[in-house]
Amino acid sequence: MADQPTVSEIFRRALQIREEKPNASYGEIKAQIVKEFSGRPFPSPTKLAIPEYDNIAPEEDWTAGLPVILRGIQNEDWNEIAHGIIICLDQIENYPKESGREDDPRKEWRNRRRGIEEAEEKNLAKWMPEELMELARKSMLGSKR
Repeated sequence: MADQPTVSEIFRRALQIREEKPNASYGEIKAQIVKEFSGRPFPSPTKLAIPEYDNIAPEEDWTAGLPVILRGIQNEDWNEIAHGIIICLDQIENYPKESGREDDPRKEWRNRRRGIEEAEEKNLAKWMPEELMELARKSMLGSKR
């Protein structure tokens, strides 16, 4: 169906509304989403995803609204879908304010590579030619700056 929105499109529309109306409440954004999408086909549950925001907030946070969105799709309830979108929007807006971005190098406690670096190095050295290892090291050093 050409008119069938995806969860990703609905989420991007919520971001666009936020950009257009920076002082809008979450309730106002939710109401706008419901108004704009009511009457349209419901998103497919097979495409239950939004863009990757793991560098801003942990995946377990920014995806918190997806079960609510799925329930809304299953119940064919735009209010429920919009509510899930708002949960996701809240997380990506407020997590960085409260905790800093996930990719902030000062957040060492959230370093997902800590504890696996040695094993990764050992495995790469075993299976990767030395010239590729050197290229990878240079690339890693460049990305840390």
